Amino acid sequence: MDAFIAVLLSSLLSISLSGCQPDKEQVEAPSESWQNSARQMVESQILARGIQDERVMEVMTFTRRHLFIPVEYRVNAYDDFPLPIGADQTISQPYIVALMTELLELSPTEKVLEIGTGSGYQAAVLAQLTERVFSIEIIPELALRAQNILTNMGYDNISVRCGDGYKGWPEEAPFSRIIVTAAPPHIPPELVRQLAPGGIMVLPVGTFFQELVVLRKDSMGNVSSKSVIPVRFVPMVPGN
Repeated sequence: MDAFIAVLLSSLLSISLSGCQPDKEQVEAPSESWQNSARQMVESQILARGIQDERVMEVMTFTRRHLFIPVEYRVNAYDDFPLPIGADQTISQPYIVALMTELLELSPTEKVLEIGTGSGYQAAVLAQLTERVFSIEIIPELALRAQNILTNMGYDNISVRCGDGYKGWPEEAPFSRIIVTAAPPHIPPELVRQLAPGGIMVLPVGTFFQELVVLRKDSMGNVSSKSVIPVRFVPMVPGN
């Protein structure tokens, strides 16, 4: 495992990630303290649990997760559990972020819709792996905070709006990938409609008992789904 990580991390300097042009601060060598924490996070929480997508691990090693978290919780930013971000919402544990990202099977040219911007961290991960990310957050203060963080960090291929995730983003549809980071009781039909043929949607579904689901739409528009693992997310709240 250690040898694999060493090779993986050493390759980062020669790999160009698509879709995001971070500012100078973002690409400079990070401080040793958080970089060691991020490296340990990837090794012990993500690689050790079977994530295989090297691009996902690369991005999560060099994305400053602590900047997306309120100051009082940053000491735990790279630990193996969710953290509060305000408004009774949380940032998912790193493994869940990695798993859902891997399940999207991203190429550099995908157009991604994210439901539940939250802290903005998941959007930042996606933006470094593909061309364009559209993210919807129903809570105004979280949408504004995430947009400010992402802008200040130099992400120029993410659009954030405050709105009802159940309605999606119809004027930008269809999307080749959709990720939902809050749990609806059932798969929202409007999101299925906005998923392009050949597309993939990853989302938690359920109320008290939830399952992480991967939904696929084939070239004819037929839809299939499978459950991956039990999960626990905050409920997906509809707008008025």
